[in-house]
Amino acid sequence: MITLDQTPKGILIAVGGNEDKGTYPLKKKRFHLNFFELGILRKIIDTMGGPEARIEVITTASMIPEEVGELYLRAFLVLGCKNVGWLDIRNEDDAHKPEYLDRLRTANGVMMSGGDQSRLSNIFGGTAFHQIMRDRYLHEADFVIAGTSAGAMAMSDIMIKGGSSPSSLLKGSVRLDTGLAFQKNVIFDSHFVKRGRFGRLMEAVATHPYKIGIGLGEDTGVLIRHGNIIETIGSNLVIIVDGHHIKHNNTPYAEPGIPLSIEHLLVHVLAYGNFYDIKERKFSHVPFPG
Repeated sequence: MITLDQTPKGILIAVGGNEDKGTYPLKKKRFHLNFFELGILRKIIDTMGGPEARIEVITTASMIPEEVGELYLRAFLVLGCKNVGWLDIRNEDDAHKPEYLDRLRTANGVMMSGGDQSRLSNIFGGTAFHQIMRDRYLHEADFVIAGTSAGAMAMSDIMIKGGSSPSSLLKGSVRLDTGLAFQKNVIFDSHFVKRGRFGRLMEAVATHPYKIGIGLGEDTGVLIRHGNIIETIGSNLVIIVDGHHIKHNNTPYAEPGIPLSIEHLLVHVLAYGNFYDIKERKFSHVPFPG
């Protein structure tokens, strides 16, 4: 497994899913969706270098990669970004193709779609493609890895693989696995608010109390610089679950199916423009100094 042993210079953008990709046909000259024009996809383009940036869309997590790839290509085109490609990687062999590796080396950033996060970890884990993504994120300040839904959840080293929201907080209801390990000190969950995944993330953090849980609402995300400073973007909420100060916690010894008992789990709610320092575990409504 690839891990990060030093502060990464690149940027992660993790999105909770259902980001507004626009609903107007391309022939329209004007678009009026505020978070389409000014929100997450616009922020991704600007962070990657603006409309001239080279962006590669990765649909590996999806079971309908052609449809999803076309949707993103059209959305980026509407926003004025024409230098966008689609990497149709469907298996481990594809992740070693020289053509795809060369395109990854020259891209300003990648956008990983939603779907099944296990496909991302299983197909990319340990491949040349994964190694190049990791190296560029570690060493290049202008390289961006963006992902939505499954593409966001796979970014951490410990990844939520699945689990039912109604049965969460019963021991064993949340399934965890190894992710792509671009972010080593957090656990991401997506579609967080509308699908009521609070209990699911709480159980994941109670299982790994020295991780910070990040619940990403729909059309909402976090931009993470230096592997540490979170900026909230988008139209909904981000929930931070901090288990560092947990006192009583029966998670390690409870039998499967037994309700969990957790004392002193700290929660923060972040809206657009709020910030959070992962290492110091501090919330701020204004940017941190420096």
